[in-house]
Amino acid sequence: MQLTIRHETRYTYSTPLAYTIQQLHLTPRVEAQQHVLSWHIAMPGHVHGYTDAYGNLSHMMTMNLPHQGLTIVAGGVVETSSPKQGRIPNGDSLSPLIYTVSTRLTEQTPGILELAASCLPDGKAQTKDLMCLAEHIFGAVRYQSGATAVTTTASDALALGEGVCQDHAHLFLACCHAHGIPARYVSGYIDPETSDHAASHAWVDAWAEDRDYSGWVSIDVTHARLMTDAYCRLAIGRDYDAAAPVRGVRRGGGMESMSVDVQIVPQ
Repeated sequence: MQLTIRHETRYTYSTPLAYTIQQLHLTPRVEAQQHVLSWHIAMPGHVHGYTDAYGNLSHMMTMNLPHQGLTIVAGGVVETSSPKQGRIPNGDSLSPLIYTVSTRLTEQTPGILELAASCLPDGKAQTKDLMCLAEHIFGAVRYQSGATAVTTTASDALALGEGVCQDHAHLFLACCHAHGIPARYVSGYIDPETSDHAASHAWVDAWAEDRDYSGWVSIDVTHARLMTDAYCRLAIGRDYDAAAPVRGVRRGGGMESMSVDVQIVPQ
């Protein structure tokens, strides 16, 4: 499948600001199941490209002149294929064990431990166990746009019973980490087809120990299904903070307003 993607992030401020720095994960990863045919990022300021600790293609953008708005547009065409049984080749130089460490967003609570125990064995899990967990989370936390924020923790989303894709991903990671199972956050895009879910998406990779396979399996917790060719992967990390498409700080500017428009056209 070919996905034509356009992702626009627009910031406006109530008063001029003097300085902005943004970390961008807006370039698709180099992976076996996706091939970038064309890609560009248009942004103001000084831009430095680099590869981060997780192997993500990243940019650091800085602006130190007065400005009252900021627009970043990324897009292009990516050719994707469906990984067999959701299995992602492990081309990383990092040990999967680094993805067993909890973060502020994925800390365990008694409720999370109870949810994890209902599906997962200790230390190792088969794909069927991981899918069981995804289905339980799908039932426990109803998808509701606007119910949470990027700072919402896994335990808060579970207690609320509502959330979005990043909350489903954080809850899945927290459950896996509670049993010593490597699992990592994935940010990217999905062809939403006829659903009302946003085209900008988050899901997970988890380490499966099946009889015929040992490695990463990519799971969309929000839809309780394995990753297909409808997905484009931007970045991986321990949580949203590590893999967010756009994340930064500023000096001044008063009140901030941000709008995001993502369009996906499959061919």
